[in-house]
Amino acid sequence: MSVAAVLLAAGLSRRFGDEDKLQMLLDGMPLGLHAARTLSALPLDHRIVVTRQNSLDWPDFTRVINYQPEIGMGHSLALGVRSACQMGADAVLVALADMPFVPLEHFAALLARHRGAASVIASSSGTQRMPPALFGRDWFERLESLTGDAGARTLLTDADTVAAKGAELVDIDSAGDLTGR
Repeated sequence: MSVAAVLLAAGLSRRFGDEDKLQMLLDGMPLGLHAARTLSALPLDHRIVVTRQNSLDWPDFTRVINYQPEIGMGHSLALGVRSACQMGADAVLVALADMPFVPLEHFAALLARHRGAASVIASSSGTQRMPPALFGRDWFERLESLTGDAGARTLLTDADTVAAKGAELVDIDSAGDLTGR
C-alpha cells in the first residue's frame, strides 16, 4: 500500500490577522513546520504540502501551490489528493499545518487502522470526527471534487476513529492561541 501525506498549508488565516501564522514561531520553529517534521518521521511513500505562493520552505515535501486559496480548504485538499493520485498513492493521510501538537504515535495509529481502498479513519477527542484523517483510494474522487471551507468534514460522519487527547488536536487560529499556551 502506497500512502501519501497531504499537509494543508494554503489557508488565508483570516482570524489570525495580517501575519502569516504558519511562519510565526512556536518553540523556536515556524508553526507550519511542526506538523511537517512529525510527518517526515513516518514511513510514508510521498509527502505533499499544499501552500500559497509565498510560503515556507518545506523539506522532504513535494510542494503543490494553490493559486486560489480564497476558494477554501476543500480546493486545497482536492489539489493535494490529485497530486497523490498522480504519484500512485493508494491512501492519503490528511493533516493540517496549523495543528502542531499531533504526536507521531497518533499518525501511526491512523495508518495502522487502514484497511484498504474503502476505509476512512478520522481523529477524535471524543466529541467530533476531525483531521488528521486517512482516506483510502475509493474516496479520492469525492475528495478531488471538494470546494469551500468545510474540507472533508462531511465525509467523516461515519468514519472509524482513533482517539486523541483534546490538546493534541488543537489548531492555531489566532495569535492568542500561540501566546496562550
